[in-house]
Amino acid sequence: MGMAAAESQQYHVLAVDDSIIDRKLIERLLKTSSYQVTTVDSGSKALEFLGLQENDETNPITPCVSPKIHQDMEVNLVITDYCMPGMTGYDLLKKIKESSSLRNIPVVIMSSENVPSRITRCLEEGADEFFLKPVRKSDLNRLEPHIKRTKLKDQKQETLQKVENIDEQQQQQIVQPDSETIIEQQQQSLQQGNSNKRKTMEQGISPETDRTRPRYNSGIATVV
Repeated sequence: MGMAAAESQQYHVLAVDDSIIDRKLIERLLKTSSYQVTTVDSGSKALEFLGLQENDETNPITPCVSPKIHQDMEVNLVITDYCMPGMTGYDLLKKIKESSSLRNIPVVIMSSENVPSRITRCLEEGADEFFLKPVRKSDLNRLEPHIKRTKLKDQKQETLQKVENIDEQQQQQIVQPDSETIIEQQQQSLQQGNSNKRKTMEQGISPETDRTRPRYNSGIATVV
């Protein structure tokens, strides 16, 4: 296994297609490229797997997930068919991009119809790629750069958040000093006050006071 394949093995792709034939095809291609794959047959089940509940009575609550992978597993990319009954691939794309927790996940749209307006609309809504069916292995080579770019972006955001938290903690320490600091400041203030008081008392005894004392010379008292 090469370096690229080893890196791809770390990535988990959620594939969405209502056609079992196309679903099996994309699953085989992704696994050949060393991706971990989960497949579902509708947009609503994809949202459920991602942790978003879609209130639609026409769709079953129980997810159709293959292979059996825990739903709390991180999804690094979503690849979905455009034309599906109920929720289309475009609708799924919008739901993902509207979610604050999922909007950074790369989304790739697939379609058997080459409709320029459809492609443009998906790309404008936030799709990272638009593949025409049948999807080829060479198309999948364009997936990994999107995943890596998203991971790098997430790491930068985490680092920035940590720096902001540290700055906030430092600001709180400056604004709200601890009790030991407050006691130390009070003691210093008290010592400064006592020192100033002693200086004032010492300055109150001046040479003028000595001049009023009588001096005795040969038994005669003389006031100076």
